[in-house]
Amino acid sequence: MRLILTQPALVAFDNDRSFAEIRRSMEAVAGGCAADDILVLPEHAVFVETAAEYADMLAPLAREAGCHLLGGSFHEIDGGVKRNTGALFSPEGEVLGWFDKLRPYADERARVNPGSRLGQFQVAGKNILVLICADFWFSDLFMQADTQPDLVLVPALSVTRKPAPDFSRRLWRHLAISRAYEFGVYVGISDWAHASSLPKLMTSGVGGYADAAHANPDRFYTPAPEGGTLVVAPDFDALTQFRRDRAERGFYWRSGK
Repeated sequence: MRLILTQPALVAFDNDRSFAEIRRSMEAVAGGCAADDILVLPEHAVFVETAAEYADMLAPLAREAGCHLLGGSFHEIDGGVKRNTGALFSPEGEVLGWFDKLRPYADERARVNPGSRLGQFQVAGKNILVLICADFWFSDLFMQADTQPDLVLVPALSVTRKPAPDFSRRLWRHLAISRAYEFGVYVGISDWAHASSLPKLMTSGVGGYADAAHANPDRFYTPAPEGGTLVVAPDFDALTQFRRDRAERGFYWRSGK
């Protein structure tokens, strides 16, 4: 299994231009994608209003990629309720399950209702937890997972009020390493590139991969390239050894286990 973590330069409300950037991200994967790979899109990668429209756009992309597709998210309007939601697609374009943003962020709270579906999936025998952007900052959501995740995947749309992206990038990097170390997981983040076009706020491009099990601390976090794609192959044997070592020293996935 490989993770294909994208950081495309997206354009708000322009699905055609954004999809062209997403396809360039896919084409950057040397040799193409394999069925067990997971291609991760950023939060709000597409601008539609219904689950049907979303699936009609993303299912063909999953088939084109030939791998699992974590389709970022969109703002769904259903019966007067608006939620930030997304789906995991199989390589054949089948919806394997849905996930919601449980803790809308900042001004989003006035436009989006909190969701209820925690993203829990299995791909190639590995447990996956999906947390949309700001949800990653709430450690209690990790504890709601039914089983210990091996991978935590974060579709993000990071924003900053600072004049440059460095502040947000460092915060996200430190958080991702801390989460990876605390919970014994690998963390993959896909985000809008800093060069993206978003009204009012600036995006930060915080995408990357956290591997606290690595022997070299300089490799704890690998940032995704600006406007590009990061491809990583998680070493699950190393993760097992890391967890065993932590358990022997009194660290646990949940208290009492």
